[in-house]
Amino acid sequence: ANLGIVAFVATLQFLPGVLSVLYWPTANRRGFIAGLLAGIAVWAVSMLLPLIGNLQGFYIPWLNMIYVLDDTSWHMAAIASLAANVLLFTLISLFTNASPEEVGAAEACAVDNVRRPQRRELHAVSPQEFAAQLAKPLGAKAAHKEVEQALRDLYLPFDERRPYALRRLRDRIEANLSGLMGPSVAQDMVETFLPYKSGSEKYVTEDIHFIESRLEDYHSRLTGLAAELDALRRYHRQTLQELPMGVCSLAEDQEILMWNRAMEELTGIVAQRVVGSRLETIAEPWKSLLTGFASLPDEHLHKQKLGLDGQTRWLNLHKAAINEPLAPGNSGLVVLVEDLTDTQMLEDKLVHSERLASIGRLAAGVAHEIGNPITGIACLAQNLREEREEDGELKEISSQILEQTKRVSRIVQSLMSFAHAGAHQHSDEAVCLAVVAQDAIGLLALNRRNFEVHFYNLCNPEHWAVGDPQRLAQVLINLLSNARDASPAGSAVRVRSEVSEHTVDLIVEDEGSGISKAIMDRLFEPFFTTKEPGEGTGLGLALVYSIVEEHYGQITIDSPADPEQQRGTRIRVTLPRHVDATSTVN
Repeated sequence: ANLGIVAFVATLQFLPGVLSVLYWPTANRRGFIAGLLAGIAVWAVSMLLPLIGNLQGFYIPWLNMIYVLDDTSWHMAAIASLAANVLLFTLISLFTNASPEEVGAAEACAVDNVRRPQRRELHAVSPQEFAAQLAKPLGAKAAHKEVEQALRDLYLPFDERRPYALRRLRDRIEANLSGLMGPSVAQDMVETFLPYKSGSEKYVTEDIHFIESRLEDYHSRLTGLAAELDALRRYHRQTLQELPMGVCSLAEDQEILMWNRAMEELTGIVAQRVVGSRLETIAEPWKSLLTGFASLPDEHLHKQKLGLDGQTRWLNLHKAAINEPLAPGNSGLVVLVEDLTDTQMLEDKLVHSERLASIGRLAAGVAHEIGNPITGIACLAQNLREEREEDGELKEISSQILEQTKRVSRIVQSLMSFAHAGAHQHSDEAVCLAVVAQDAIGLLALNRRNFEVHFYNLCNPEHWAVGDPQRLAQVLINLLSNARDASPAGSAVRVRSEVSEHTVDLIVEDEGSGISKAIMDRLFEPFFTTKEPGEGTGLGLALVYSIVEEHYGQITIDSPADPEQQRGTRIRVTLPRHVDATSTVN
């Protein structure tokens, strides 16, 4: 019985160490060894010596008393040895520092603490390199098998290259090898053949993304203050995720730590593929935009133009530095990306409308001032030609003057039409697009140049719009004449219509060389023309734009209309549809 009690009290000396492994990460091996030696010393003197020798007691000088050793005082010996163990264990652990290995092991074993892995950079940058390095101690076949098993456990692809995913892969391989070879051998093997870069040890931040993923797993088991803090964390993260502005958080080494939903919608890149990877690994054009902005000293960039999928976007970019509390020199970045495309398009439309209005007022004044002198010049030239018919040279000069005055008159007429476009009062009525198209084609046919191309009216007679037939005819005449000028001889210009529930589309399509993207944005600007001097005024499409706006419609241009052959232009004019009670949508 005495032997069993002595053995039991000796075993109790390991209890403080076992409990601290589970619940006290601050404990270290110095404290554990010192406490264990103190407890064993008290146990040996108070219980082991009386069992194997004839010692009956001993004198304690600082207490001035004799401690009697007998079989009935074993409980006092057990309490004294355990108290000495715990006291020395606690004091030395509090006043000495644990090694990094001990801290990592303690956090991994603590049952009420989420492990906080370190965000450091590995030498190996792919699972293939992992397998190549582990092949040195394990052999190629075994190393490949261990890497594949770890990838399957983590649901990662074999071509994974994100630093965050590679750190998880390293930890998983170490855990799997621990089951085969023991923790000590596995740790030494991983540290030797899958080491971190030495430069990353100057300051190591915690792997925030991995901590959050672990917290999601622990969410249902957190209680008290920990649960409240986790709820606050989830609320703040949800706020960032739901912001209508793109948010991208970067570490000092430009590893992406956060990529919210607005950023996913704006870039088309899902967060699962970029979080934990470097900023320079994302797709263009976002790579150049974000890496360039991150390296600039400016904290704000306004109205940055970005070409994306054939469309132009305007963006505002903002950034702010986030310092690490434990290392002020190591700062990350949070980047905000604001999409201004809709606002910019409205501004451009407003500027264009104001430009049209101002030029219209100028055109009205200029046309009025020029009209009277031009009429007088034309009359004088005509009189001169009739009075000097016998003088051939003077007659030719008079004819040239009359030709030039007619040209000026046409320009003045275009100016007057453009000037009165916005103020033109028209009565809305049902307009058959097939009839309007046929009238426009008939007027153009009076010009001999129009025999070089073939006009085809393919409009459905049942498609009716709401508007002014004369103004809509002017739109078609301008569009058809532009299509004629851009088409090669013998080609076709087609006019057709399409209908939807509330709108009807009038489509003009030619077989020309198309319109350059460099001038696409300027087509509706007044006085902008690609024709030779004297061939055009540059007011045709500006007038078309104004008339279509009067009718609450829209005009769009697709060029090339035939992407395969890279030729042709398609202009689509969308107008309000006139619907009878008996009409249906085709």
